[in-house]
Parts: sequence; structure tokens; C-alpha cells
Amino acid sequence: MDVVLNRLVEQRINTLACNGSDGVLSHGRKGIEKESLRVLSDGQLAHTPHPELLGSALTNPFITTDFSEALLEFVSPAYESTWEMMRFLCEIHQFTYERIGEELLWVTSMPCLIGHDEDIPLAQYGNSNVGRMKTVYRNGLGYRYGRKMQAIAGVHFNYSLPETFWDQYHAFECSSLEMDKFRAQHYMGMVRNFRRFGWMVLYLFGASPAVCKSFMDGQHSDMKKFNETTYYEPYGTSLRMSDLGYSNNTQAHLRMSLNSLDDYINDLNSAICTREPKYEAIGVKVDGVYKQLSTGQLQIENEFYSPIRPKRVARSGERPTVALRRGGVEYVEVRSLDINILDPVGINQNTMRFMEAFLIYCLLEASPPFNAEDWIGVTSNHDKVAKSGRDPELRLLRDGGEIGLKEWGRKIIENVRAIAEIIDRGEGSDDYSQAVDAQNLLIDDPNATPSARILEEMREEDLGFFNLAMDAALMHREYFADLVDIEEARLRMYSDEAARSIRRQAEIEESDQFSFDQYLERYFSEQGCCD
Repeated sequence: MDVVLNRLVEQRINTLACNGSDGVLSHGRKGIEKESLRVLSDGQLAHTPHPELLGSALTNPFITTDFSEALLEFVSPAYESTWEMMRFLCEIHQFTYERIGEELLWVTSMPCLIGHDEDIPLAQYGNSNVGRMKTVYRNGLGYRYGRKMQAIAGVHFNYSLPETFWDQYHAFECSSLEMDKFRAQHYMGMVRNFRRFGWMVLYLFGASPAVCKSFMDGQHSDMKKFNETTYYEPYGTSLRMSDLGYSNNTQAHLRMSLNSLDDYINDLNSAICTREPKYEAIGVKVDGVYKQLSTGQLQIENEFYSPIRPKRVARSGERPTVALRRGGVEYVEVRSLDINILDPVGINQNTMRFMEAFLIYCLLEASPPFNAEDWIGVTSNHDKVAKSGRDPELRLLRDGGEIGLKEWGRKIIENVRAIAEIIDRGEGSDDYSQAVDAQNLLIDDPNATPSARILEEMREEDLGFFNLAMDAALMHREYFADLVDIEEARLRMYSDEAARSIRRQAEIEESDQFSFDQYLERYFSEQGCCD
């Protein structure tokens, strides 16, 4: 079967290379969402409110918050150029540092000195119904999964293929489907294949092989002790994506079908409408205070944790599943990238370029529907690579058998490299090919991966995880302080957007026509369920 699959992807790549226009794979749109905890100068979690100079977390399109008031989230526009993306990320970090006083931005995915659950402040979004809903949702996450888990940060990579690709690919595939359905079908194929091959992202870019003892709370006693303050996995790549972090067992029983967009939407809606006994025990509104939005298996769609999601930009007030049903898949959101402590903004251009070519590979490779055995395989491979991906003896599951990580990785890289060459042809450079070549070296040399380099630096400098991250946070602050000033027009854009966002929040608060109880009732009745 593997030979057949490889032949199909090679045929598709050859068709695009020989018959596609020069720019058939170039100028795809990329976006980054990067989270960073605000910490005090001693590394403790900041308990200060979201800085007003950064605007409203509810309405600023560039700077918002995630779970906690201290967990900043930088949201880029969609760019075709990775250079433009890096420019934005550098500027938004620079802009932020100039407005947070002596506070620092934590530079790793795994938090450290954050105390107990109750010491982690929930993000606040004002008094509007939509703002209150966001905070109650986060409160529910805390009850369901614990606040510490929600303080883990990451980088999300959003990507959509260029329009020119879809027109030509539709013709090459001789498809009779309407374009929206054709696009959705192949994006869902991409999503399935990312689940099949996404272990490679953890291996290549995982940057969380160690954690602070304070994060552990006595759990996961099987982990190795690095020193008195740090636990680690000797061959670990991304503890963030292991059962220690996002891939915990709490949602193990939830499995959203990826075999079609309709199935995926229906499964999400069902999970929102299906009551969960352990969440019913928490209650929704207790003594006049909302603990969570509902007792459903999911409060809303975003609660479902997945390494990749099919997405569509929603209209104002439109639910994500309604947007997908209306217009199909517009882009994918990859959620398995760690913050890389080795890069001041947490990611670099080579990573973005590889991810783009890799996602195109996931789309072009044959993607049969998932069955029960497939789910077992992808889950096992994900967990193995997250916790022991650099183990030279590691074997992964594929097609009912086992294969070495290096052997499988080389085969994937070969096709990703061919895709990079097509992108480069349209870009007039060799940047994408070089990016893939750089990752190819890591397949053969696990010691060159970010996770291995982090552990090696800890050993060489005799540093625990906290001290390593703290030193890097101080260096990164100096890096941004030493950058040339942001161009006046772009600085004005960031400042004006922050000011406008505060006015927009006030307008939203003044325009509410329903009580919060009524607002939630309408929200869930539109879903077709109520609590």
C-alpha cells in the first residue's frame, strides 16, 4: 500500500511541476498566533491587568489574551511572505516590550513559577455579553482541566493554499465537484494526513523536553529528575504535546471524525449538546455565579484540543461550525508548534517555509478515510515522539507494521523537498529548498534538534529549566530593545489599533440588548441544544 501512496503523491507533484504555472504553489497565505506569558522581573507570573497601552484584549486584532490575563497572544495578519511575517512578529514584540515596563515575556511553551491553580488569573474582556462569555468559558476550562494546563503557550501556524493552485488542481484531478466541496474534501485530506505524519513536527520543532518542578504538582513521577528544580525526558521533544500537556486523557473519549467536513461538524455539534456527568457535578450557575458555560462535553468548538483544525473566518456573531457549513474550509490551523527558545519571536522563517511545504505534501499525498486502527496508530506515534522522539531505537506504527522514525522521515522529506522546489520556482529563490534541507539534517542527527540543543545547553551551563528560560527571556528583551525603531507609519498603525480597540469594546458594551442569561440561552438554542 505504501508504494501505491508514494506513487500517487509523486504523480501529483510531477503534474504540478510539469503542467502547473510557475506560481502554482507560491504565495500561499500564512498567519501566526504566538502566545507568551507575562512574568515579573523575578520570573513569577504577572498578576497585573492586561496593559491598557496594548488596547482591548477583546477587540485588538493584533494583541489579545488566551486563557489567562497574563497570557498574551500576538495575532498576525495573513501574509504571503515569511519575511513580512517575521517583520510583524518582531515589531509586535518590540511594541509590547515598550509598554509592559519591567515585565518580561516568557520564552518557552512550558510555564514555571506560576503557583497553584487559583494563582493563575483568568483573562478579562469587559462587561459585554461576548466578553463575559469568554471569561466564563475560561473559568470552565479551569474546572475541567486545571488552570496550569491552560497556561501552557504555543505557536499556531495558519495556512491556505493560493487560489491559482485550486483552479489548476481541480482541473488536473478532473473533478466534477463544485469548487467549495472540492476544496473542503482536499483540506480534510490534508488534516487526516497531518494527523498521520504530524509526529515529524514534534520531532523537528519540539522545544519542550524539560519542565519546572513547580509545574508537576507531584504528578508524572515516572519522569527523570534533571536537578532539584527540573524534570525532563532524556529523548523528549515536546512535553507540551504529551500527556503532561495538551494531549491529556481528559478528552480521550472524544473523537471527531475527519473523514468529511460534514462528519466533523456534526461530531463537534454533538459534543457540545451531549451532557457530561462529571461536568454536571460542577454546575453551571451556582449561587448566582457562572462556573462554566454548559455541562456539555465541550462548552464551545474551541475547547476541542487537536494538533490541527480546519477553519473558516467567521462573520460577526457566527459560530465556527456555522461558518464551516456555510463556506467550507478556508484554511487550516496547526497547533503543535512549541515556542522555540532559540528564536526571539519563538519561530523562524525556515520553520514557516518547511511547514508550508509539509502541509502541501499532506494535501497531495493519498489520504484514505480514518478507521479505528488509524486512530490507534496516529495517537501512539504522536505520544511516542512527544516523549521519546530522539530515541535511536524508536519504532512507529504504519500500515499495521512498524517502521523506524528515520526511515519514514527520509521518505517524507524527499517528497516535501520536491514540493519546495516548485514553490521556489514561483518565488525565484531557493529559500524553501534550503529550509527543507536544514530539517533533513535533523532526521539523521537528533542531537541537532531544538529539544536536544536545549538539554545540552542546560547540561553545559549547569542550569535548570527555570534559569535557562529566565536567562533567555532577559536576552530576548535586550534583543528587542536594540532593534532599530519601528517605522513611524507602522508604529502609528499599532498604536491607533490599540486605541480603536478600546473604543470598540465600549461600543459593544453599550449595544448589548439582552441579559447575560438570555444571551447564553439564545447562543445554545441556535446550536440546537440547551443546558
